Amino acid sequence: MNTTVVTGLPSEAEATLAKESGRQLSLYLSSKEDAQLIRVIDQAGEHEAVQIPTAAYRLLIDILAQMAQGNSVSLIPVHAELTTQEAADMLNVSRPYLVKLLDAGDIPFHKVGTHRRVRYQDLVQYKNRNYTDRLKALEELSAQAQELNMGY
Repeated sequence: MNTTVVTGLPSEAEATLAKESGRQLSLYLSSKEDAQLIRVIDQAGEHEAVQIPTAAYRLLIDILAQMAQGNSVSLIPVHAELTTQEAADMLNVSRPYLVKLLDAGDIPFHKVGTHRRVRYQDLVQYKNRNYTDRLKALEELSAQAQELNMGY
């Protein structure tokens, strides 16, 4: 899988640095432009201007914001294919339970040899559908509790 993973949680010093650098970068974000021009300076003082897409600049600010909150960050391309273990980890379920979901047709998959692969997009769609279904059930239970004057 082509992912970039920052393993482990950021240290307190990294979180503080991420907070400050994210704040500084956000001051220079120009949403009117398709690209942002940044200057990179190396340890020797050499510098070069680099133009990056505005979407990537925003993503960098979002990554820094997550690190500032003490969160670990992973980047997963939308078209990535996940192993069953990676998909199970993303859903926070066991791999055997995920395989049952796949075999039941709840999440599309395909096989590479004998191994199942799940597209990241399909996993996100399942996760969103599951969240919506849970929210709907919670609203129905809440409405029933109100009708029965259960004090909720």
